[in-house]
Amino acid sequence: MTRVAVLGLGGMGAPMAANMIRAGLTTVVWNRRPEPARRIGDQGAEVAASPADAVRQADVVVTMVTDADAVRSIAVGQGMLAALPDEAVWAQMSTIGVTETERLAELVGAQRPGVTLVDAPVAGSRGPAQQGRLVVLASGPEQVRDRVAPVFDAIGQQTLWVGPVGAGSRLKLVNNLLLAFVAEGVAAAVALGDTLGLDRAAVLHALGGSPLVSPWAAEKLERIGRDDFTAQYTLDLALKDVDLALHEVRPGRFPAAEALAAEWRRAVEQGLGGDDLTVVTRALEDTR
Repeated sequence: MTRVAVLGLGGMGAPMAANMIRAGLTTVVWNRRPEPARRIGDQGAEVAASPADAVRQADVVVTMVTDADAVRSIAVGQGMLAALPDEAVWAQMSTIGVTETERLAELVGAQRPGVTLVDAPVAGSRGPAQQGRLVVLASGPEQVRDRVAPVFDAIGQQTLWVGPVGAGSRLKLVNNLLLAFVAEGVAAAVALGDTLGLDRAAVLHALGGSPLVSPWAAEKLERIGRDDFTAQYTLDLALKDVDLALHEVRPGRFPAAEALAAEWRRAVEQGLGGDDLTVVTRALEDTR
């Protein structure tokens, strides 16, 4: 039976760990703040006192944290990489971009050549994570695919193997840039309707029935209509992901993305970063 350690129990990591438990995987968890780990422990997980303790007997280790600094803190500063068993698989599922993923691959190759790094960010937010319907964008050696399959199957509706380590992170940036433009389009359309004096309910009804609006965008429109900006995918994380994409290309290569990032940065500076990214609607209304 696969023994999996999950490090990071935020809005994505916690439901992923819960789905692993439901799938019958022996699951060990750790989180920087202990309370989320205790809650997952109540569902059947073993709770570890440190990242190193969590991984000592693991077959597969999943990291799902905010950014590259957090990943490095766990892997190096808190001893996770050194404590991994030989032949373990490290599934790095946080969104940290291409450059940092390649640095991690170099680190693993230099310090723990017996460990296999799989670069496997996910497409989907908290709702799909809770439902076990994420899409795993996996990249890494073909010989470990069967070993991580029980873990990926527990959290996702589909696993796409897209190439060597780094390809998954590249595809995640592509996915999230499209998501950013869809979210911006929804927010800007609603805000423009308000600015033009249209009844918002009529605008939402018209857009909701449009063939241009995907089910994901329709759900965002419905939440905007309720002024419900509780976080599924926070604005500050969405901005981080756009910035990661822009970091990989020369300045000026994608001016629309740069303009979007600048607009979202202003909204974050207004204190909206912890809300769902659809809160951009409110920021646009405030500037009319």
